[in-house]
Amino acid sequence: MTVLARILIGYLCDRIGPRKAYAGVLVFGAISVAASAFAYDFQTYLLSRLCIGVIGASFVITQYHTSVMFAPNVVGMANATTAGWGNLGGGVTQAVMPMIAAGMLSLGFASSQLSKWRPAMFVPAAVMLVLAWAYLRFTTDCPDGNYADLPERRPSAGPGGSGAIASAVKDPRVWALAAIYGGCFGMELFVNERAAGYYQDRFALTEGAAGVIAALFGLMNLFARSLGGFLGDRFAVSSGLAGRVKWLVIIMLAEGVALLLFSRMAILPLAVGAMILFSLCVQMAEGATFSVVPFVNPRALGVVSGIVGAGGNVGAVLYAQFMLHSSAALEDCFYYFGFAVVIVGLFGLVVRFPAEREAEPGEGAPVASGDAFT
Repeated sequence: MTVLARILIGYLCDRIGPRKAYAGVLVFGAISVAASAFAYDFQTYLLSRLCIGVIGASFVITQYHTSVMFAPNVVGMANATTAGWGNLGGGVTQAVMPMIAAGMLSLGFASSQLSKWRPAMFVPAAVMLVLAWAYLRFTTDCPDGNYADLPERRPSAGPGGSGAIASAVKDPRVWALAAIYGGCFGMELFVNERAAGYYQDRFALTEGAAGVIAALFGLMNLFARSLGGFLGDRFAVSSGLAGRVKWLVIIMLAEGVALLLFSRMAILPLAVGAMILFSLCVQMAEGATFSVVPFVNPRALGVVSGIVGAGGNVGAVLYAQFMLHSSAALEDCFYYFGFAVVIVGLFGLVVRFPAEREAEPGEGAPVASGDAFT
């Protein structure tokens, strides 16, 4: 569901602006999360989970909004930091929600241990509604104001804007970046789901010990994704847009090699060290990807962000399906996926820019504002 939602929300960002799009997603998400508390069988719970999947599209809105708000010389780090802390929030939620559920039971809001999760779901729903109000109240679509008042500031406005969406869909660079994002963010999703079980099965660790080690993988989001975006900005100083792409290819190749190393480690300390190296590379690659995305087609920034963002979720699904149907051991899947990441990383060679675009746009202008690319 997140795959479809990311593409649709990317389009809506271009049409109605990130402010209204984000508020709408948060309100829809709040209703979906609260409604899950009333699920009474598999079908109703599945329906609520599908609706909750739409919330994943918030990533695209964030990347769109930071791309519009921040100047080209820092946009890579801005995109990467907001995305990295978003991923970190997922980990915080995993830790906090069980405590909230236990609190609901102790306060008498739940009748049994099994039902304590139901009232707990109203807490994140309430937080999302507050954030929806705050986003409408305290943000604008672009530095100058809102698209409703300044339609000419919309990225798709101006010469060539009407056909920008179609051109973005037909652009092989967009799909190359979507595949690359599947190779980094998709791999992160896949490993996040299985890291704890991997350490339990391969190294005979307890559930608690395996969980602590697996948490190190997500902890790198504190800084690694930001570092990837920052280095993308630094490469651009000397080499322009080609420098951003060069850094993306380098870190994707490093990610693939690190995953190969991790898959072959049979000694626990070496496996943990290799996993941390892999985590650093995979999250820096995510930051590097979205240091390139804002420059591919600024007139269809939302659509490009949506397609590339959806590529990450598609990648995670494909990895899971391969493991399911191949019946290969998890360490062997990691080994195969290491080679896949190296191959996908080479897709970056497709991402090229015309000679007149190779130099960075004006240092003080947001990536997709006004006449920066007319």
